[in-house]
Amino acid sequence: MKPSETRIPPDTKVKLSNWDADDTDIIGKDKSDARERLDTDRAQLETLQELLYAEGRHKLLIVLQAMDTAGKDSTIRHVFQGVDPLGVRVASFKAPTQYELGRDYLWRVHHHVPGKGEIGIFNRSHYEDVLITRVNGWIDAAECERRYRQINDFERMLAETGTTILKFYLHISKDEQKERLEERRDNPQKQWKFHPEDLAVRAQWDDYRDAYEAALSATSTEYAPWHVIPANNKLARNLMISSLLIETLEGLKMRYPEPAANVAGTRID
Repeated sequence: MKPSETRIPPDTKVKLSNWDADDTDIIGKDKSDARERLDTDRAQLETLQELLYAEGRHKLLIVLQAMDTAGKDSTIRHVFQGVDPLGVRVASFKAPTQYELGRDYLWRVHHHVPGKGEIGIFNRSHYEDVLITRVNGWIDAAECERRYRQINDFERMLAETGTTILKFYLHISKDEQKERLEERRDNPQKQWKFHPEDLAVRAQWDDYRDAYEAALSATSTEYAPWHVIPANNKLARNLMISSLLIETLEGLKMRYPEPAANVAGTRID
């Protein structure tokens, strides 16, 4: 699969079975070469992020959503390991607090969006409010449809005020999730990640798949597209996302700001 083929066109009825979670075409025949390409991508991302920060005009919002164990944290660590933390902010959204529940569901999200020159990464996001809530029956179908519309309006507003939005659904198979949960259970260094409630959520796999398909169908737009990223293979996942990030940042046609007058001839004693 090519990076361009991961994008969900607007008004597409999504069936996740149409995407192969095992797709590794981007790696090619030589894994060592693929790892070198990822290193090159990281270096290029570092340069582009510095340019984004220096120019101070554009804002980039990255949304990561996935089933448990698909690798949201790992993606952030491995794709963004070389960027300057001054220009990147990561926000993780857990269960809302009572204070947050007293406000609209987008309130806690809005003040985490990136400012000019920043990359903002949402590790889970406002989409939890049409996923968990739908699967557990906390909102009905009519409210779910209202929230899709509100999310589209929210993201349109961000786009129209200078934010470039990329949304990545990390697509793993149920069998791959089983293997990763077993590894967490059996590896003493990963047991801290294993929680009994993970199994309760796994039992709702089909319901979450249906909820994701509905959300992806309703909210992939020209101004805030979803990309379905094959994520059974971690190297393929990271290469795909780094490629799409580089393409997006290069498309902004950024330039370093002009230096102060006569800076080249300034005498430094």
